[in-house]
Amino acid sequence: MEIEILNLIQHLRTPFLDETMRFVTSLGNFSIAWVMLALVLILIPKTRKIGLVVMVAVILDSVLCNVILKNIFVRPRPCDVNTAINLLIPRPSGYSFPSGHTSASFAAVAALYFSGERKIWKAALALAILIAFSRMYLYVHYPTDVLGGIICGIICGCVSWWCIRRFSPKKPS
Repeated sequence: MEIEILNLIQHLRTPFLDETMRFVTSLGNFSIAWVMLALVLILIPKTRKIGLVVMVAVILDSVLCNVILKNIFVRPRPCDVNTAINLLIPRPSGYSFPSGHTSASFAAVAALYFSGERKIWKAALALAILIAFSRMYLYVHYPTDVLGGIICGIICGCVSWWCIRRFSPKKPS
């Protein structure tokens, strides 16, 4: 059924969407968009703690998703199952479940949300959704890989927020 969903998404392909999805997915490569956002937030004293929560969430997520879970589930990518699809990006290395791009994106969004960031999290959520969709559009992840990435990311964002809140020094009253 998941291959059928991915094949339906392939009917959306146009040259414009092909280029757009390649660009969108590249923002998730090595969590670059989220690391850059975290660094900018860390550099601003008022948002330093939020930036730290985002950075810890992305790092925690990278270890959980890419080092632990992918090597437990060892799921082949859809492009390895249906080799008739012409990939628009180089075949990603590693396994399919969960989607690392999606997981990192939702880790950053959850970190922003739980940290109380009122403006940036909504734009980050829109980008995270686009990145998640791009992984299916590009035929490198199944829908359940994306769903697993969303869940993993939200958990990492929540855990990061809790840890930073719990272990950061309290301001004297």
